[in-house]
Order: sequence, then structure tokens, then C-alpha cells
Amino acid sequence: MEAGGAGAEGVMRVLLVDDSPVDRRVAQLLLSSNSCAGSFHVIAVDSAKKAMEFLGLKDGGKEQAIDMVLTDYCMPEMTGYDLLKAIKALNPLKPIPVIVMSSEDEPQRISR
Repeated sequence: MEAGGAGAEGVMRVLLVDDSPVDRRVAQLLLSSNSCAGSFHVIAVDSAKKAMEFLGLKDGGKEQAIDMVLTDYCMPEMTGYDLLKAIKALNPLKPIPVIVMSSEDEPQRISR
């Protein structure tokens, strides 16, 4: 199976990146809810650094097949947008869809 397409069983492998354990759990529950049951296999990590290692974009990382990345925007060390840029820059031949999300509700933090 190639990145960007669901596997033989129609299950998409989603890499979920969020430093908040609560937000990670909520996203996992939503993706595995009854309406989506069996549609997603979620791999959750708590930092952009771990996501890059998982995707084989950092030293010592072994590339894993993934169909989509769902990442938080506001994380320490590296934002979700920075992760998106790194994925696109270091792996331009594999078009992996990346969705950047945020649970922020402060306009000043969202607009930067």
C-alpha cells in the first residue's frame, strides 16, 4: 500500500500528533466512533519530533507507511505547521495529506 491511499481493507493509517493527552484521546475516539469504525488505524504520538522519526524524516527513524497526518498546530519545540513543511520538504515524492488543527480559542494565538 502506498502513502495517500487506503489499504486493501479500506483502512486508512492516520498518524495523530498532539502534545495534549486529552486532545489525542478525543481525536482517537472520534476516528474510531461507530460512524467510522474500521475506517481508520490511528497511530498517536505526542510530539512533532516523534512524528518525524516515525515517518523516517529524522536520524534513526525508520519510514512507516502512513496515509494521512492529523496534527495539532500549537506544540512545544515544533508547530504543526513546521511539521507540515518538513514533511513536504523532505519527502516531496510522497504526497501525504496533512491536516493541521487547533483547540485554541484565543484569537491572538490563532492568528500568529
